Amino acid sequence: MRMYFKYLILFLFFPSITFSQTGWTWTELNSMPERISNNAVTQGFDGSGNLNVYSFSGIDSTKLYSGINLKSFRYNLTTALWDTIASLPDTKGKIAAGASTIKNKIYIIGGYHVNANGSEVSSAKVHIYDPISNTYLLDGADIPVPIDDHVQAVWRDSLIYVVTGWSNNNNVPDVQIYDPANDNWLVGTATPNITQYKMFGASGVIIGDTIYYNGGVTSGLNFNATSYLRMGVIDPIDPTVITWSQLQDNPGGNGYRMAAAKYNNRCFWIGGSGTAYNYDGIAYNGSGGVEPHSRILTYQKDWNMWFEGLGSPYGIMDLRGIAQITPTSWIICGGMETGQAVTNRSFLLEFNPQVGGVGNNLTESILFYPNPASDYISLDGEYKNTTYKVFSTTGGMVLKGVLTNNRIEISALSNGFYQLELSGSKKVTKRGFVVSH
Repeated sequence: MRMYFKYLILFLFFPSITFSQTGWTWTELNSMPERISNNAVTQGFDGSGNLNVYSFSGIDSTKLYSGINLKSFRYNLTTALWDTIASLPDTKGKIAAGASTIKNKIYIIGGYHVNANGSEVSSAKVHIYDPISNTYLLDGADIPVPIDDHVQAVWRDSLIYVVTGWSNNNNVPDVQIYDPANDNWLVGTATPNITQYKMFGASGVIIGDTIYYNGGVTSGLNFNATSYLRMGVIDPIDPTVITWSQLQDNPGGNGYRMAAAKYNNRCFWIGGSGTAYNYDGIAYNGSGGVEPHSRILTYQKDWNMWFEGLGSPYGIMDLRGIAQITPTSWIICGGMETGQAVTNRSFLLEFNPQVGGVGNNLTESILFYPNPASDYISLDGEYKNTTYKVFSTTGGMVLKGVLTNNRIEISALSNGFYQLELSGSKKVTKRGFVVSH
Protein backbone atom coordinates (compact mmCIF):
# COMPACT_ATOMS: atom_id res chain seq x y z
CA MET A 1 0.00 0.00 0.00
CA ARG A 2 1.12 3.59 -0.50
CA MET A 3 1.60 4.34 3.16
CA TYR A 4 4.56 6.25 4.58
CA PHE A 5 6.84 3.43 5.68
CA LYS A 6 8.59 4.92 8.64
CA TYR A 7 -23.41 28.39 -0.76
CA LEU A 8 -23.07 31.00 -2.97
CA ILE A 9 -20.33 33.53 -2.68
CA LEU A 10 -20.27 37.22 -3.72
CA PHE A 11 -17.98 37.90 -6.67
CA LEU A 12 -14.93 39.85 -5.54
CA PHE A 13 -12.40 41.83 -7.54
CA PHE A 14 -9.12 40.04 -8.09
CA PRO A 15 -6.26 41.33 -10.24
CA SER A 16 -4.89 39.46 -13.22
CA ILE A 17 -1.21 38.58 -13.28
CA THR A 18 0.48 38.22 -16.67
CA PHE A 19 3.83 36.56 -17.35
CA SER A 20 4.66 37.85 -20.80
CA GLN A 21 7.66 35.58 -21.26
CA THR A 22 5.45 32.50 -21.07
CA GLY A 23 2.19 33.89 -22.45
CA TRP A 24 0.11 32.96 -19.39
CA THR A 25 -2.33 35.15 -17.46
CA TRP A 26 -3.82 34.06 -14.12
CA THR A 27 -7.03 35.63 -12.77
CA GLU A 28 -8.33 34.62 -9.36
CA LEU A 29 -12.06 33.80 -9.33
CA ASN A 30 -14.48 33.27 -6.48
CA SER A 31 -13.49 30.65 -3.95
CA MET A 32 -15.09 27.22 -3.78
CA PRO A 33 -17.65 26.57 -1.01
CA GLU A 34 -15.10 24.44 0.86
CA ARG A 35 -11.41 23.66 0.85
CA ILE A 36 -10.77 20.53 -1.19
CA SER A 37 -7.78 18.76 -2.72
CA ASN A 38 -7.11 15.74 -4.93
CA ASN A 39 -10.49 16.49 -6.54
CA ALA A 40 -11.50 15.36 -10.04
CA VAL A 41 -12.23 18.39 -12.26
CA THR A 42 -13.86 18.87 -15.68
CA GLN A 43 -16.43 21.06 -17.49
CA GLY A 44 -19.95 20.79 -18.92
CA PHE A 45 -23.02 22.79 -19.99
CA ASP A 46 -26.07 22.94 -17.72
CA GLY A 47 -29.75 22.95 -18.71
CA SER A 48 -29.67 26.70 -19.37
CA GLY A 49 -26.74 26.41 -21.73
CA ASN A 50 -24.29 27.87 -19.23
CA LEU A 51 -20.78 26.49 -19.08
CA ASN A 52 -19.86 25.13 -15.64
CA VAL A 53 -16.74 23.79 -13.94
CA TYR A 54 -17.31 20.63 -11.87
CA SER A 55 -15.33 19.23 -8.94
CA PHE A 56 -15.96 15.72 -7.57
CA SER A 57 -14.76 14.15 -4.29
CA GLY A 58 -11.42 14.83 -2.59
CA ILE A 59 -9.90 15.48 0.82
CA ASP A 60 -10.73 18.39 3.13
CA SER A 61 -8.44 20.69 5.12
CA THR A 62 -7.91 18.16 7.92
CA LYS A 63 -5.82 16.03 5.53
CA LEU A 64 -6.90 13.00 7.57
CA TYR A 65 -8.32 9.77 6.15
CA SER A 66 -11.63 10.77 7.74
CA GLY A 67 -11.60 13.99 5.69
CA ILE A 68 -11.72 12.10 2.40
CA ASN A 69 -15.21 12.69 1.03
CA LEU A 70 -17.60 12.56 -1.91
CA LYS A 71 -18.55 16.25 -1.92
CA SER A 72 -19.11 17.85 -5.32
CA PHE A 73 -19.27 21.45 -6.49
CA ARG A 74 -19.87 23.48 -9.65
CA TYR A 75 -18.88 26.95 -10.84
CA ASN A 76 -21.24 28.73 -13.23
CA LEU A 77 -19.30 30.93 -15.63
CA THR A 78 -22.39 33.01 -16.37
CA THR A 79 -23.14 33.93 -12.75
CA ALA A 80 -19.51 33.61 -11.64
CA LEU A 81 -20.69 31.68 -8.56
CA TRP A 82 -19.89 28.34 -6.97
CA ASP A 83 -22.52 26.10 -5.42
CA THR A 84 -22.72 22.62 -3.94
CA ILE A 85 -24.28 19.77 -5.90
CA ALA A 86 -25.17 16.24 -4.82
CA SER A 87 -22.27 14.11 -3.65
CA LEU A 88 -20.91 11.26 -5.72
CA PRO A 89 -23.14 8.18 -5.31
CA ASP A 90 -20.56 5.94 -3.65
CA THR A 91 -20.45 4.34 -0.21
CA LYS A 92 -17.25 5.93 1.02
CA GLY A 93 -15.17 9.01 0.31
CA LYS A 94 -12.38 8.75 -2.26
CA ILE A 95 -9.51 10.65 -3.79
CA ALA A 96 -7.39 10.34 -6.95
CA ALA A 97 -10.35 9.80 -9.29
CA GLY A 98 -10.46 11.27 -12.79
CA ALA A 99 -13.29 13.15 -14.54
CA SER A 100 -13.86 13.42 -18.30
CA THR A 101 -16.62 14.97 -20.40
CA ILE A 102 -17.96 13.24 -23.52
CA LYS A 103 -20.98 14.60 -25.38
CA ASN A 104 -21.79 16.71 -22.32
CA LYS A 105 -21.96 13.74 -19.94
CA ILE A 106 -19.36 13.57 -17.18
CA TYR A 107 -17.67 10.28 -16.28
CA ILE A 108 -15.93 10.09 -12.89
CA ILE A 109 -13.65 7.07 -12.96
CA GLY A 110 -11.66 5.20 -10.33
CA GLY A 111 -10.03 6.72 -7.25
CA TYR A 112 -9.26 5.09 -3.91
CA HIS A 113 -10.74 4.80 -0.43
CA VAL A 114 -8.69 4.93 2.77
CA ASN A 115 -9.70 2.86 5.81
CA ALA A 116 -9.15 3.75 9.46
CA ASN A 117 -6.21 1.33 9.66
CA GLY A 118 -4.49 3.10 6.75
CA SER A 119 -5.21 0.44 4.15
CA GLU A 120 -6.27 1.63 0.72
CA VAL A 121 -8.73 0.17 -1.77
CA SER A 122 -8.75 1.16 -5.45
CA SER A 123 -12.17 1.83 -6.93
CA ALA A 124 -13.77 0.10 -9.92
CA LYS A 125 -16.63 2.61 -10.14
CA VAL A 126 -17.71 4.70 -13.10
CA HIS A 127 -20.09 7.42 -11.95
CA ILE A 128 -22.04 9.29 -14.63
CA TYR A 129 -23.28 12.83 -14.07
CA ASP A 130 -25.67 14.70 -16.36
CA PRO A 131 -24.98 18.48 -16.18
CA ILE A 132 -28.28 19.31 -17.90
CA SER A 133 -30.48 17.64 -15.29
CA ASN A 134 -27.95 18.10 -12.48
CA THR A 135 -28.36 14.43 -11.53
CA TYR A 136 -26.29 11.28 -11.42
CA LEU A 137 -27.33 8.54 -13.79
CA LEU A 138 -26.87 4.84 -13.12
CA ASP A 139 -23.22 3.91 -12.73
CA GLY A 140 -21.44 2.66 -15.82
CA ALA A 141 -19.82 -0.75 -16.16
CA ASP A 142 -17.15 -1.41 -13.54
CA ILE A 143 -13.51 -0.90 -14.50
CA PRO A 144 -11.98 -4.34 -15.16
CA VAL A 145 -8.83 -3.45 -13.18
CA PRO A 146 -9.72 -1.12 -10.27
CA ILE A 147 -7.55 1.97 -10.63
CA ASP A 148 -6.56 5.27 -9.05
CA ASP A 149 -4.09 8.09 -9.65
CA HIS A 150 -4.21 7.13 -13.31
CA VAL A 151 -3.87 9.07 -16.56
CA GLN A 152 -7.31 9.83 -18.02
CA ALA A 153 -7.88 11.46 -21.42
CA VAL A 154 -10.58 11.67 -24.11
CA TRP A 155 -10.16 10.57 -27.74
CA ARG A 156 -12.40 12.16 -30.41
CA ASP A 157 -15.22 12.90 -27.95
CA SER A 158 -16.01 9.17 -27.96
CA LEU A 159 -13.61 7.08 -25.84
CA ILE A 160 -11.94 7.58 -22.47
CA TYR A 161 -8.41 6.19 -22.15
CA VAL A 162 -7.37 5.13 -18.64
CA VAL A 163 -3.61 4.63 -18.78
CA THR A 164 -1.49 2.92 -16.09
CA GLY A 165 -2.08 4.03 -12.45
CA TRP A 166 -2.15 2.28 -9.08
CA SER A 167 -4.32 -0.77 -8.47
CA ASN A 168 -4.58 -1.77 -4.77
CA ASN A 169 -0.96 -2.77 -4.23
CA ASN A 170 1.14 -1.77 -7.23
CA ASN A 171 1.45 0.23 -10.41
CA VAL A 172 -0.02 -1.52 -13.45
CA PRO A 173 0.71 -1.18 -17.20
CA ASP A 174 -2.94 -1.65 -18.23
CA VAL A 175 -4.61 0.59 -20.78
CA GLN A 176 -8.36 0.41 -20.18
CA ILE A 177 -10.66 2.14 -22.65
CA TYR A 178 -14.21 3.08 -21.71
CA ASP A 179 -16.83 3.34 -24.47
CA PRO A 180 -19.71 5.43 -23.08
CA ALA A 181 -21.95 4.79 -26.10
CA ASN A 182 -21.98 1.05 -25.38
CA ASP A 183 -21.15 1.18 -21.65
CA ASN A 184 -18.32 -1.30 -21.97
CA TRP A 185 -14.59 -1.53 -21.54
CA LEU A 186 -12.05 -2.29 -24.24
CA VAL A 187 -8.53 -3.60 -23.67
CA GLY A 188 -5.87 -1.35 -25.15
CA THR A 189 -2.26 -2.18 -25.85
CA ALA A 190 -0.63 -2.05 -22.41
CA THR A 191 2.33 0.22 -21.79
CA PRO A 192 5.69 -1.57 -21.56
CA ASN A 193 5.79 -3.39 -18.22
CA ILE A 194 8.77 -1.41 -16.95
CA THR A 195 9.39 1.35 -14.44
CA GLN A 196 9.60 4.14 -17.02
CA TYR A 197 5.95 3.64 -18.02
CA LYS A 198 4.08 2.22 -15.01
CA MET A 199 3.16 5.20 -12.83
CA PHE A 200 0.71 6.62 -10.37
CA GLY A 201 0.17 10.37 -10.21
CA ALA A 202 1.08 10.96 -13.86
CA SER A 203 -1.18 13.04 -16.11
CA GLY A 204 -1.65 13.51 -19.81
CA VAL A 205 -3.68 14.51 -22.85
CA ILE A 206 -4.59 13.17 -26.27
CA ILE A 207 -3.73 15.34 -29.28
CA GLY A 208 -5.18 13.97 -32.49
CA ASP A 209 -4.46 10.24 -32.27
CA THR A 210 -1.54 10.48 -29.85
CA ILE A 211 -1.45 10.09 -26.06
CA TYR A 212 1.17 12.10 -24.15
CA TYR A 213 1.65 11.53 -20.44
CA ASN A 214 4.28 12.99 -18.16
CA GLY A 215 5.72 12.51 -14.70
CA GLY A 216 4.25 10.24 -12.08
CA VAL A 217 5.71 7.96 -9.44
CA THR A 218 7.45 4.61 -9.62
CA SER A 219 6.72 1.68 -7.34
CA GLY A 220 9.13 0.94 -4.51
CA LEU A 221 9.91 1.89 -0.95
CA ASN A 222 10.08 5.67 -1.41
CA PHE A 223 7.94 6.09 -4.53
CA ASN A 224 10.23 8.33 -6.55
CA ALA A 225 8.70 10.99 -8.79
CA THR A 226 9.90 11.15 -12.41
CA SER A 227 10.25 13.51 -15.37
CA TYR A 228 9.54 10.91 -18.06
CA LEU A 229 7.44 11.78 -21.10
CA ARG A 230 5.80 8.91 -23.00
CA MET A 231 3.90 8.83 -26.27
CA GLY A 232 1.26 6.35 -27.40
CA VAL A 233 0.09 6.47 -31.02
CA ILE A 234 -3.51 5.26 -31.39
CA ASP A 235 -4.50 3.36 -34.51
CA PRO A 236 -7.60 5.26 -35.74
CA ILE A 237 -8.89 2.10 -37.47
CA ASP A 238 -8.61 0.03 -34.29
CA PRO A 239 -8.26 2.44 -31.34
CA THR A 240 -7.31 -0.40 -28.98
CA VAL A 241 -3.97 -0.70 -30.80
CA ILE A 242 -1.39 1.70 -29.38
CA THR A 243 2.30 2.04 -30.21
CA TRP A 244 4.29 3.21 -27.18
CA SER A 245 7.61 5.07 -27.03
CA GLN A 246 9.52 7.26 -24.60
CA LEU A 247 10.43 10.85 -25.47
CA GLN A 248 12.70 13.49 -24.01
CA ASP A 249 12.34 14.04 -20.24
CA ASN A 250 10.76 17.27 -19.10
CA PRO A 251 13.17 19.99 -17.88
CA GLY A 252 13.40 21.46 -14.42
CA GLY A 253 12.68 18.53 -12.15
CA ASN A 254 10.18 15.75 -11.61
CA GLY A 255 6.39 16.04 -11.71
CA TYR A 256 3.66 14.46 -9.58
CA ARG A 257 -0.08 15.19 -9.69
CA MET A 258 0.16 17.98 -12.24
CA ALA A 259 -2.83 19.25 -14.23
CA ALA A 260 -2.52 18.45 -17.95
CA ALA A 261 -3.98 20.57 -20.78
CA LYS A 262 -3.50 21.02 -24.51
CA TYR A 263 -3.73 23.62 -27.25
CA ASN A 264 -3.22 22.68 -30.90
CA ASN A 265 0.12 20.82 -30.94
CA ARG A 266 1.19 21.88 -27.47
CA CYS A 267 0.86 19.98 -24.20
CA PHE A 268 0.92 21.79 -20.86
CA TRP A 269 1.60 20.49 -17.35
CA ILE A 270 0.63 22.90 -14.58
CA GLY A 271 1.84 22.90 -10.98
CA GLY A 272 2.35 19.61 -9.20
CA SER A 273 5.34 18.72 -7.04
CA GLY A 274 8.80 17.23 -7.53
CA THR A 275 8.46 14.77 -4.65
CA ALA A 276 5.82 12.09 -4.14
CA TYR A 277 3.67 12.34 -1.01
CA ASN A 278 0.78 10.68 0.75
CA TYR A 279 -2.70 12.22 0.83
CA ASP A 280 -1.61 14.47 3.75
CA GLY A 281 1.13 16.17 1.71
CA ILE A 282 3.96 14.44 3.62
CA ALA A 283 6.69 12.87 1.49
CA TYR A 284 6.86 9.09 1.22
CA ASN A 285 10.66 9.28 1.50
CA GLY A 286 10.57 10.71 5.02
CA SER A 287 11.78 14.20 4.06
CA GLY A 288 8.70 15.92 5.50
CA GLY A 289 6.17 18.26 3.96
CA VAL A 290 6.24 18.66 0.17
CA GLU A 291 6.08 22.03 -1.55
CA PRO A 292 4.38 22.73 -4.92
CA HIS A 293 5.96 23.75 -8.19
CA SER A 294 5.39 27.29 -9.46
CA ARG A 295 5.68 26.46 -13.14
CA ILE A 296 3.94 25.50 -16.35
CA LEU A 297 5.74 23.02 -18.59
CA THR A 298 5.10 23.24 -22.35
CA TYR A 299 5.88 20.46 -24.79
CA GLN A 300 5.74 21.31 -28.51
CA LYS A 301 5.11 17.96 -30.17
CA ASP A 302 6.01 19.05 -33.72
CA TRP A 303 9.61 19.70 -32.73
CA ASN A 304 9.92 17.41 -29.70
CA MET A 305 10.84 20.52 -27.73
CA TRP A 306 10.25 21.43 -24.08
CA PHE A 307 9.85 24.87 -22.54
CA GLU A 308 9.83 25.40 -18.78
CA GLY A 309 7.78 28.42 -17.75
CA LEU A 310 9.12 29.43 -14.36
CA GLY A 311 7.72 32.24 -12.25
CA SER A 312 4.09 31.17 -12.17
CA PRO A 313 2.28 33.41 -9.65
CA TYR A 314 0.82 30.48 -7.78
CA GLY A 315 2.36 27.27 -6.48
CA ILE A 316 -0.24 24.49 -6.53
CA MET A 317 -0.10 20.68 -6.31
CA ASP A 318 -2.36 17.68 -5.74
CA LEU A 319 -4.31 18.38 -8.92
CA ARG A 320 -6.52 15.72 -10.52
CA GLY A 321 -7.86 17.63 -13.47
CA ILE A 322 -8.52 20.98 -15.12
CA ALA A 323 -11.60 22.43 -16.85
CA GLN A 324 -11.24 23.73 -20.40
CA ILE A 325 -13.28 26.91 -21.00
CA THR A 326 -12.08 27.99 -24.45
CA PRO A 327 -9.31 26.62 -26.69
CA THR A 328 -6.84 28.83 -24.80
CA SER A 329 -8.30 29.13 -21.29
CA TRP A 330 -8.81 26.78 -18.37
CA ILE A 331 -9.87 26.82 -14.72
CA ILE A 332 -8.14 25.04 -11.84
CA CYS A 333 -9.73 24.77 -8.42
CA GLY A 334 -8.69 23.37 -5.05
CA GLY A 335 -5.43 21.53 -4.45
CA MET A 336 -2.61 22.15 -1.98
CA GLU A 337 -0.66 25.39 -1.68
CA THR A 338 2.62 26.15 0.08
CA GLY A 339 2.84 24.37 3.41
CA GLN A 340 0.53 21.60 2.17
CA ALA A 341 -2.44 23.87 2.91
CA VAL A 342 -5.64 22.63 1.29
CA THR A 343 -7.20 25.52 -0.62
CA ASN A 344 -10.58 26.62 -1.93
CA ARG A 345 -9.13 29.10 -4.40
CA SER A 346 -9.92 28.90 -8.11
CA PHE A 347 -8.10 30.50 -11.02
CA LEU A 348 -8.72 31.27 -14.66
CA LEU A 349 -5.59 30.48 -16.69
CA GLU A 350 -5.26 31.98 -20.17
CA PHE A 351 -2.59 31.21 -22.74
CA ASN A 352 -1.61 33.67 -25.45
CA PRO A 353 -0.13 31.52 -28.25
CA GLN A 354 1.57 34.50 -29.89
CA VAL A 355 3.48 35.31 -26.72
CA GLY A 356 3.97 31.83 -25.31
CA GLY A 357 4.55 29.90 -28.52
CA VAL A 358 7.74 27.84 -28.58
CA GLY A 359 9.93 29.19 -31.36
CA ASN A 360 7.62 32.12 -32.10
CA ASN A 361 8.67 35.74 -32.01
CA LEU A 362 7.29 37.52 -28.98
CA THR A 363 4.39 39.90 -29.61
CA GLU A 364 2.60 42.18 -27.21
CA SER A 365 -0.25 40.66 -25.21
CA ILE A 366 -3.47 42.46 -24.32
CA LEU A 367 -3.34 44.15 -20.94
CA PHE A 368 -6.50 45.69 -19.53
CA TYR A 369 -8.30 46.44 -16.29
CA PRO A 370 -10.42 45.84 -14.31
CA ASN A 371 -10.99 42.09 -14.55
CA PRO A 372 -13.66 41.16 -13.46
CA ALA A 373 -15.43 44.23 -14.84
CA SER A 374 -18.99 45.61 -14.78
CA ASP A 375 -19.31 48.65 -17.08
CA TYR A 376 -16.13 48.91 -19.16
CA ILE A 377 -12.61 47.63 -19.63
CA SER A 378 -9.68 49.96 -20.24
CA LEU A 379 -6.81 48.75 -22.39
CA ASP A 380 -3.20 49.48 -21.51
CA GLY A 381 -1.39 50.50 -24.70
CA GLU A 382 -2.13 52.18 -28.01
CA TYR A 383 -5.06 50.54 -29.80
CA LYS A 384 -6.67 53.43 -31.70
CA ASN A 385 -8.42 52.29 -34.92
CA THR A 386 -8.09 48.68 -33.81
CA THR A 387 -11.04 46.36 -34.45
CA TYR A 388 -12.37 44.53 -31.41
CA LYS A 389 -14.73 41.59 -31.06
CA VAL A 390 -16.12 40.00 -27.91
CA PHE A 391 -17.21 36.35 -27.87
CA SER A 392 -19.25 34.36 -25.36
CA THR A 393 -18.25 30.91 -24.07
CA THR A 394 -20.44 29.32 -26.73
CA GLY A 395 -18.43 31.06 -29.47
CA GLY A 396 -21.06 33.64 -30.46
CA MET A 397 -19.94 37.21 -31.11
CA VAL A 398 -21.74 39.58 -28.70
CA LEU A 399 -19.88 42.85 -29.34
CA LYS A 400 -17.96 44.34 -32.25
CA GLY A 401 -16.52 47.74 -33.00
CA VAL A 402 -13.50 49.93 -33.71
CA LEU A 403 -11.63 51.53 -30.81
CA THR A 404 -11.60 55.31 -30.84
CA ASN A 405 -9.99 55.35 -27.41
CA ASN A 406 -8.79 52.61 -25.08
CA ARG A 407 -12.15 51.85 -23.49
CA ILE A 408 -14.72 49.19 -24.40
CA GLU A 409 -18.22 49.48 -22.95
CA ILE A 410 -19.50 46.14 -21.65
CA SER A 411 -22.44 47.24 -19.47
CA ALA A 412 -24.93 45.50 -21.78
CA LEU A 413 -23.30 42.10 -21.31
CA SER A 414 -24.71 39.56 -18.87
CA ASN A 415 -22.58 38.18 -16.07
CA GLY A 416 -20.18 35.52 -17.27
CA PHE A 417 -16.92 34.78 -19.05
CA TYR A 418 -16.03 36.36 -22.43
CA GLN A 419 -13.09 36.50 -24.80
CA LEU A 420 -11.82 39.76 -26.27
CA GLU A 421 -10.16 39.68 -29.68
CA LEU A 422 -8.21 42.61 -31.11
CA SER A 423 -7.01 42.84 -34.70
CA GLY A 424 -5.16 45.68 -36.34
CA SER A 425 -1.65 46.42 -37.51
CA LYS A 426 -0.42 43.86 -35.00
CA LYS A 427 -1.30 40.20 -35.06
CA VAL A 428 -4.68 39.15 -33.73
CA THR A 429 -4.50 38.76 -29.98
CA LYS A 430 -7.05 37.30 -27.58
CA ARG A 431 -7.67 37.56 -23.86
CA GLY A 432 -10.49 36.39 -21.60
CA PHE A 433 -12.34 38.48 -19.02
CA VAL A 434 -15.19 38.14 -16.56
CA VAL A 435 -18.29 40.37 -16.38
CA SER A 436 -19.83 40.76 -12.93
CA HIS A 437 -22.44 43.50 -12.40
